[in-house]
Amino acid sequence: MNQRLLTEQDLGEGYVRKAEPAQHDEDVSVIGCPALDQLGGEAATGQGLDFPRKAKAAFTYDAGTTFEVSEEIYSDTAQKLSDGVGHIFDAMTYCPKYQVVSGSTVIDMTTQEMAAPRLGEERWSQLLTYSVGGQRSTVKQTAVRTKTVIVVVAGSPALVDAHIRKAVTKATAARRTG
Repeated sequence: MNQRLLTEQDLGEGYVRKAEPAQHDEDVSVIGCPALDQLGGEAATGQGLDFPRKAKAAFTYDAGTTFEVSEEIYSDTAQKLSDGVGHIFDAMTYCPKYQVVSGSTVIDMTTQEMAAPRLGEERWSQLLTYSVGGQRSTVKQTAVRTKTVIVVVAGSPALVDAHIRKAVTKATAARRTG
């Protein structure tokens, strides 16, 4: 599945691949959104997808800035992908405001459903705003399902919009040829 991911060359000049972050074993819980709390804490930040076949890459644009984009690809049956991703996106947009507690850090979250580009057979998109200690960060997350593959692109809204079509095209072309 890794060959289906975008590369620095696909993204263009100025992109650098980020190292995989260390796994955190902190308890994550949700306050103010029972639908998300039932899914588990990682789902509240859009990281709760658990399918058997997956690949992930993350990039920064113009090293040293906060402009980032990540891509995740998952493969399973069309029904399992649709149900899993749809359930998480529905839960996140059902609760437009909630809090995520990770260790001793409380993160104020807001979610807003967005129009997704007309790609694939199903699509979801949302804008997430994280607020911690007076600092705010906005992330766009767009998922597109084509047959048995889901591509999720997340990061700075403009970068997600610029690269979602390319990510879906590469992931589905690789599926057709290999």
